[in-house]
Formats: sequence, structure tokens, C-alpha cells
Amino acid sequence: MSVKRPWLLPLVPLYRVGVGVKNFLYDCGWLRVRRLERPVISVGSLSAGGAGKTPVVMMLAELLGRHGIGVDVLTRGYGRGSGVVEQVPLDYFAPASRYGDEPVEMMRNGLQVFVGADRYAVGLLAERTHPADGHLLDDGFQHRRLARDLNIVLLTADDVRDGLLPAGNLREPLGSLRRADVVVLREEEAEALRGVVSKHGDAEVWVIQRELVFQEEFARPFVFCGIARPGGFLAMIREAGYTAAGTLVFPDHHAYTEADVERIVMNAREAGADGFYLTEKDAVKLKKEWLQHLQTVGLVHAPYLRVSLKDTKAAMTRLEGILAR
Repeated sequence: MSVKRPWLLPLVPLYRVGVGVKNFLYDCGWLRVRRLERPVISVGSLSAGGAGKTPVVMMLAELLGRHGIGVDVLTRGYGRGSGVVEQVPLDYFAPASRYGDEPVEMMRNGLQVFVGADRYAVGLLAERTHPADGHLLDDGFQHRRLARDLNIVLLTADDVRDGLLPAGNLREPLGSLRRADVVVLREEEAEALRGVVSKHGDAEVWVIQRELVFQEEFARPFVFCGIARPGGFLAMIREAGYTAAGTLVFPDHHAYTEADVERIVMNAREAGADGFYLTEKDAVKLKKEWLQHLQTVGLVHAPYLRVSLKDTKAAMTRLEGILAR
């Protein structure tokens, strides 16, 4: 088991009890669940971050769109500076500080995104203002107050090795997979994890392929990011054949400052870098003037994480069955 904060291990049993009580109350129907008019497909994970939910949400929206099915996205917007239930405006420079980094990232990729802590209220706003066939509930596995018609859960090898919060990164134990209708596995991990899925329920398994797509190539890139599991991003850059001149890793959902940008520029110059690689999630938080400062070293490029299903036909059969209700 991976424990990131061993000094918090004594609190794990209390956290486990709290999660168990909450789920028991929902399972028994003692806590209220509210339902929207349109079908809801939830995409979530057991971990607090790093499973790759946002790329899967965008992949599903694009896949459904190709089949003539329109969906919007309901999401919390982690770390938002506003508590208002609202739509992310279709503005490339919409501030991530107000709407959240992942909601702005999804908007930049062409999705209609609605944000707020109460996902039922968010869904009501979407249904009043945006015609769609259904909703994608981003990071919705633990948000049981909103009824869903399909529960999709991402599972990674890191999750299996991880421990519960607050010492580890898991929001729920592996046994919670029994609530999942579909478990999504990465192709390179699928064979090893199928047994874990079958041990904890009877969910259907979807396998995805992931690839970083580069539109800019650098001989000596400087890589920086603020995501939950940066090792995966750094490994994919190495596997694509790029050797980083230097790296700088910030905490997940990091709110960049002018001082951070100055530090990145200084480190990149010292390393002799000729450009920057970062994630799309990080790119949405950089102000225009910060981008210009970074460009005094070299171009700034966020490689696109392309996610695709190994068996699109089977997944579409399941999705169309849900959205036709």
C-alpha cells in the first residue's frame, strides 16, 4: 500500500468509518437522491486525482457527438473562486480561478460546461438553458446526491497500490467498485487489473488507449505541471522520445503566480531549454502576460492527451441504451 502522508495514518480508520456510514445511508435510501429530467452518465474514480477523468469525459462527449448525441458536462470546478452555479462562458481566456481549471480545459475543447458544488442545481441550469440529450457528470462517483443512469469508474494500478485519505490518495476503498456499472482500465494495465474488478463486483470493463499528441517538438524541453500524479505525464513525455532539460512539479490544482512563472523561466534558462511542455490543465491557468514571459525562452506547448476506446461498438451500445430512455 502506498502511503503519502504516514503521519496521518491514525486518522484513516475514522475516515473509513465516515465513508462507510455515508454509503450505507445512501444504500438504504435514508439520504435523499434527486433526479434530473435527462439521463446522467457519471464518470468518476476512487482516487482524489490523477486517474484521468477529464480526458475520458471529453472522449465520451466527442464519441457521442459523432453519433448525433449531444451532451453537456456537469462538474464541481475544484478550487473555484465563485460559489455561483453557472455556465463556463465560451471564452478562451475564461479565468480558471473563477470556473476551475478542468472546466475551462473542457470548454476550450468545445464542450458546454456547467459548474457548481450542487450538481443537481447545476443540472437544472443546464436543462433550462442548453438543449442536450443527456449529461456527463464529471468526477461524480462520490456525489451520490444526484441520481445517475450509468456509473463509470476509472481504475488505475496506482489506485490498487494506494491507501485511503488522509494518508493516501483514495477517497473510497476498492470495495466501492460494487457500485460501478462500468470500470475503465488503461490498455497497459488491463490484464493485471481485470481480476481486481471481478473481485469487487460485476461491472463491465472498457479498455482505453492513451497517447500524447505533440504539435511542437523541442530538443531540450523544460517540463512543468501541477497535477495529482505527475509521474505519468513525465513518463509519457519520455516514452514519446523527449528528454527534459529540467522539470518543476507543483501540487495538484496549483494556482500559478507571477513568482512561479519567474521561477520556471529562471530554471529553464539555467537548464538551456528551448521550449516548455505542460498539461492542458496547467495551460488554462496561465495569464496572457505570463505566456509572453515564458515565450522569451521558447514556445509553450500543452500536448493533447488522446484517449480512445478499444471496443467503441460495445461502449456505444451501452451509452445509446442509456441516453434513449
